[in-house]
Amino acid sequence: MEYRTLGNSDLKLSAITFGAWAAGGWMWGGTEQNDAVKAMQSAFDYAVTSIDTAPIYGMGHSEKIVGEAIKDLPRDQVQIVTKYGLRWDATDGEFYVNSQDNDGKDIAIYKNSSKASIIKECEDSLKRLGTDYIDLYQIHWPDKTTKIQETMEAVAQLIKDGKVRYAGVSNYNVDQLKEAKQYVDIVSNQVPYSMVNRGIESELIPYVLKNNTSILAYSPLQRGLLTGKMKAGHTFSEGDHRKGLAFFKDENIKQTAHFLDTLRPLAEDKNISLSQLVLRWTIEQPGITIALAGARNAEQSISNAKAIDVKLSAEELQFINKNLNELKLDL
Repeated sequence: MEYRTLGNSDLKLSAITFGAWAAGGWMWGGTEQNDAVKAMQSAFDYAVTSIDTAPIYGMGHSEKIVGEAIKDLPRDQVQIVTKYGLRWDATDGEFYVNSQDNDGKDIAIYKNSSKASIIKECEDSLKRLGTDYIDLYQIHWPDKTTKIQETMEAVAQLIKDGKVRYAGVSNYNVDQLKEAKQYVDIVSNQVPYSMVNRGIESELIPYVLKNNTSILAYSPLQRGLLTGKMKAGHTFSEGDHRKGLAFFKDENIKQTAHFLDTLRPLAEDKNISLSQLVLRWTIEQPGITIALAGARNAEQSISNAKAIDVKLSAEELQFINKNLNELKLDL
């Protein structure tokens, strides 16, 4: 495994980090807890030491699963990455979305990054995770109802209190990142990035490269689209959020599958899966420090971990990019 340092901190995460959104079940059509725990533990056996989660993933369920998975592991060898700022149990702040919890109960989710909310969320997360500190604490989404100064000063206090090691953000643009850095050292920004979703390359990547800030890329496999296993006409299970996303329109699935077919001979020559090829490509891109890869079972998590062993030459990266630049999706 490769371990990469976030910003100017001494916090190192595994370049392939376990993404635990699907483990929480919410918006993924449910989850099987034993499989999720085994997936995380198997990842650790293959040197994936970092796990990214959030309270909203299953309304605390994902964090509890992470806590169960790591309870017998050496705490100083595991890096816990979680978030704050999305509340399903209170209506203060900025309305975000109506949804359903894992039991099918209607819930309303609000963005709330006020000081009082952050302090409460941190305590709740620590209990669910079964730990007394969080390695990287990130705002989940910008919150228009709370000043960035109040939010970041609250996290700075948590760092001072020893409950958080480092501050990160998620889904922040350059201006928001600049402002946040005035109040606390922001070591990373977690944002969506994949072969078919490269919008951050125009402004955010140049900024982070210049200012020594790390990028944690989420959805590098575009929520399964880039695995090479999805075909037009795919049927999603009840509660699976992907059903309504533009990436998963039949024509886009078809075009993506055609692109992946051009990479298949390269993957076969290296005796690797397309998913492993895509993950390795992702962490080879300028400014991308970490790729978050989710898994529902041990087999998937081990496969993701082994992506780190893939070697891509400059010529092979050029070949991939040439074919990628010819892919045009209707988004």
